[in-house]
Amino acid sequence: MADLSDVEAALVNSATQALYPQGVANPSSVGAPVRIFRGWPLAALLEQDLSAGVSNVSVFSVPGTGRDTTRWSPVVEVTPGLPTLTVQTLGTSATFGGLGGVGQVAGLLVDETPFVYRSVTGDTAILVAAVLAEAVRATRACWLSASTITVPQAVKLSGRVAADGSTLTEWTRQAQDFRITAWCSNPTQRDQLCSIIGGALAMSAFVTLADGSAGRVRYRTSASVDDHQDAKQYRRDLIYEVEYGTTVTTNSAAMLFGDLSVSGATTYG
Repeated sequence: MADLSDVEAALVNSATQALYPQGVANPSSVGAPVRIFRGWPLAALLEQDLSAGVSNVSVFSVPGTGRDTTRWSPVVEVTPGLPTLTVQTLGTSATFGGLGGVGQVAGLLVDETPFVYRSVTGDTAILVAAVLAEAVRATRACWLSASTITVPQAVKLSGRVAADGSTLTEWTRQAQDFRITAWCSNPTQRDQLCSIIGGALAMSAFVTLADGSAGRVRYRTSASVDDHQDAKQYRRDLIYEVEYGTTVTTNSAAMLFGDLSVSGATTYG
């Protein structure tokens, strides 16, 4: 679920990528070290950094600027899972491959009768085949050879694998102002630093949040604050509004076989 902390973290990430395009192990775009963080700087640590030539960039939500922007019913986005198990069917035989794991389902459909196994961590293809073969044997004859199951009298045999997906539901939306503040020891570096961050955010209409959703970024205003020139502290605030959703992520179980006709009744499995 996205909240203020996720938006602040996303803005920190955007500023970091703009100022350190080659990674934080390489020099910054302004040619001097820059510390980028969430929250408001502590005065003693800020003074220490500026004295050492280290600029600071802080990201902090502006109190009292939050507002509800919900405009529609809940929005649902489903992301399908990708199984690491495989199955190949040839005639009356099905051969499993790959590895199983939590959230994966393997099954056989033998003459409209489903046999399903939900995998667990550490399952091999041979183990999956063995479990399914045991289930089939409870109703009819079948052979097992390594990871291959053969049902000799089957008229129709299908093997399938699937993985659970995830469902992201956006229940509400809200907008909040965020203050990105540059703290530098000289005005030239402050102007250069803010130009880089402002340019990067101008080209990025959205920031990606931790839950996979996106926040819409809009420029609001900016202002320089040079009240502490005697302390060699030059500051500029960049204010951006970010609109984002309150989301809940849940697991979506995979359906392996559907719309089956068993004894004249339609079932799903």
